[in-house]
Amino acid sequence: MRRLMGMFMGIAAMVGFASPALAQLAEGAKAPDFKTMGALGGDMFRLQLSEQLKHGPVVLYFFPKAFTKGCTLESKAFADAMPEFRKAGARVVGLSTDDLDTLSRFSTEECRSIVPMARATDEIVEAYDVAMPVVDSVTPMTDRTSYVIAQDGTIAMVHSEMGHEEHVAKTLAAVRELAERS
Repeated sequence: MRRLMGMFMGIAAMVGFASPALAQLAEGAKAPDFKTMGALGGDMFRLQLSEQLKHGPVVLYFFPKAFTKGCTLESKAFADAMPEFRKAGARVVGLSTDDLDTLSRFSTEECRSIVPMARATDEIVEAYDVAMPVVDSVTPMTDRTSYVIAQDGTIAMVHSEMGHEEHVAKTLAAVRELAERS
């Protein structure tokens, strides 16, 4: 039964069914700093959260797998909303456990080179408590969790829901609220 439940959750994540994600860090907690590699428009870059926060709040949205229906729709919605995130002074980064080449193609092909994608290493997945249960030989994936991190490094908002539909609206509202308080 447990194996069947894990398989269902993995499939649900890939197709974007709405069900609560498993875990998350608490609002008000200090966001764990990390370094990883990312890509935007085919160009690779080094990403460190603390460096990004020097420029304003950061939205980290973890998603299970590039080029799947729900993840593609979510990432396209983030790309469409990037002017609004920028207007509010925020940076947005998508993270998944996909390899860097896949994330580079995803950023270019599905996000029109607007949204940077970065590799969620095992350490990042553990630090942000976004691991999806692994089933048999399925590659480890993250659940669908969005974090809004204030410029001081505290988590201002968390939205953890396997359905992709609310992530952009909720993170944008939280970023706008941060901008109003500044």
